[in-house]
Amino acid sequence: MRRASIIFAGLVLAVPGAARAEPGGFFKNMFGGSEGGASVAAPRAQDPDDVYCPPVFVPDGGAAIQAFAGAAGDNRRLRHQIVFSRLSRECKARPDGSVAVRVGVELRALLGPAGTAGRFEAPVTIAVKYNEQPVMARTHRVAVAVPAGAVQGEATVIENDLSVPADKAMGYDIEVTLAGAATRVKSAVRRRKPAPAAAAEQSEAAAEQ
Repeated sequence: MRRASIIFAGLVLAVPGAARAEPGGFFKNMFGGSEGGASVAAPRAQDPDDVYCPPVFVPDGGAAIQAFAGAAGDNRRLRHQIVFSRLSRECKARPDGSVAVRVGVELRALLGPAGTAGRFEAPVTIAVKYNEQPVMARTHRVAVAVPAGAVQGEATVIENDLSVPADKAMGYDIEVTLAGAATRVKSAVRRRKPAPAAAAEQSEAAAEQ
């Protein structure tokens, strides 16, 4: 198949509780929208809730990213992996016939046998496509923290500003992809300034030389 629906369980990583699509559900409070499935009717400007709103899809190979301590593929050397936990979307028709699309993404970072707690970044691309061609896309670098003593952490990103033109308001796709590589965010190391006495001694030593 060209792409896989996000309604899957344990895909790629055999991770319990893999991502599931929800029709405007768990991000309801953030979106301020109502729950409900997609309608097959054409959007009508006088009724913003009566609009084509497809479920979120994840392209093949875009469901997870992993980091290894060495060569990839050896699960014993897996540092961490980042996967989609939950996805949601909301579509609103505009008076001109275009559609405003909001997408919510929840990520989960899980430590592997070779991993340690920390803060990890992953690139998430949220796109609207029509006939396989991008209409609009945004990429976010999302930081997911795994606290000390924990084995997983979660983070959320909301994309509020996707737009579908009126001539593409029927038959478009909403895609979310994890692409690239997850990176560990390193804490900044500050160089300590020498104490006044030590600084004076260093200056005198430099002068004598």
